[in-house]
Amino acid sequence: MLTRTDLNLSMLPQADCPPVRWRVSDELVPYDVAIATMEAEVAAIADGHADELVWLLEHPPLYTAGTSAQTADLIEPDRFPVFATGRGGEYTYHGPGQRVAYVMLDLKRRRQDVRAYVAGLEELVIQTLDMMNVRGERREDRVGVWVKRPDKPAMLDGSVTEDKIAAIGIRLRRWVSFHGLSLNVEPDLSHFSGIVPCGISGYGVTSLVDLGLPVMMTDVDIRLREAFEQIFGPTVNEREQVTSR
Repeated sequence: MLTRTDLNLSMLPQADCPPVRWRVSDELVPYDVAIATMEAEVAAIADGHADELVWLLEHPPLYTAGTSAQTADLIEPDRFPVFATGRGGEYTYHGPGQRVAYVMLDLKRRRQDVRAYVAGLEELVIQTLDMMNVRGERREDRVGVWVKRPDKPAMLDGSVTEDKIAAIGIRLRRWVSFHGLSLNVEPDLSHFSGIVPCGISGYGVTSLVDLGLPVMMTDVDIRLREAFEQIFGPTVNEREQVTSR
C-alpha cells in the first residue's frame, strides 16, 4: 500500500473551477459560530451555490473532541470549554496564537481520495514551514506535522525527540471537506497539558515561537496561501462575512 509520503499530492481543481475564496478573521471566533458557519458553507458548496472556501481564524481557548476521542485523554475537563465535533481524530486544543485553517473543498471537482487530501494538508504545512526555514515532517503512524528537537533530551529509545507543530482533522460531507488544520504560531503551550493531544502520548508540542522564530500571524498567512496555491490551486480574497461575538 502506498504511504502518505508516496502519494501524488496534487489536489488541483478541474479547469473550469473558480478560485477558492480566501477569508481571514481578525478577531477570535467562538467555536460554535465557526461550526455553524462551516455547516452552511459546506451545504452551499455541495449544492453548487457557493465557491470553495479557506477560512483562517483563531479561537478563544477551548478543547475539541474528535470522533475517536477517549475520555481518559481529557486530563483537565474543567480547564476550558470542551466541544464534541464531527471531525476525525481525538482531543486537540485551540486558542489565541494558533492559526486555524478551515478548508472547505469539493473533492468531486478535484480528486476523490481522502488519504491524498490529508497528505495534501500535511504538505501545505510542510511547505509553509520550509519557507520559514523549519523542517516539518510527516509520520505514517501519526497524522499531523512534526519537528525534530535535537536540542532536547533524547527519547527513551535513544531517538531524537519530536514535537508536534500542526494538527490535522477533517470531515467530508457529500465529498466536500470541512474542519482542516491548526498550526502553532505562538499559543500558550501549557494549555495543551489539559489533554493528551490527538491521543498521542510520549511526544511534546511546539510552536514557531518556541522554535525561536518570532513571526507575525500575517507573515504565516502569506506563506500558507502561497503553499496552498501550489497544491490546491488559485485563491481570491473574500471580505469578512462572519460577525464574531
